[in-house]
Amino acid sequence: MDAFGPALALGVLSVALVAGLYGLSWAVRLRRAPVTVQPFLSGAAVTEHAVSRYHVRWYTVTLLFLAFDMEMVFMYPWVLVVADKGAPAVVEMFVFLAVLVAAVVYAWREGAFRWT
Repeated sequence: MDAFGPALALGVLSVALVAGLYGLSWAVRLRRAPVTVQPFLSGAAVTEHAVSRYHVRWYTVTLLFLAFDMEMVFMYPWVLVVADKGAPAVVEMFVFLAVLVAAVVYAWREGAFRWT
């Protein structure tokens, strides 16, 4: 049980911190009635429903963003260890980048980058 003591203390501290922040926000909140007629849109009039559908091209853009985001997630640790691992690490990264380039070429061919 001694090994779990610090983890348990951290868990209790985290729960207490979250509960304290919720309590603080409840204590300092405004006491007037909330605006429930329209959503807040920086003063502009609402032009569409809040749960309106997104165009399908945004899903492709999202997947491309995730692909390049994951590229950076994998490249940072690779940069830290490439000197120790040598040529096999370089080959593996170029294979990984080739797969990403193939994905970009496919998306380009399918018209993911056209906005008309």
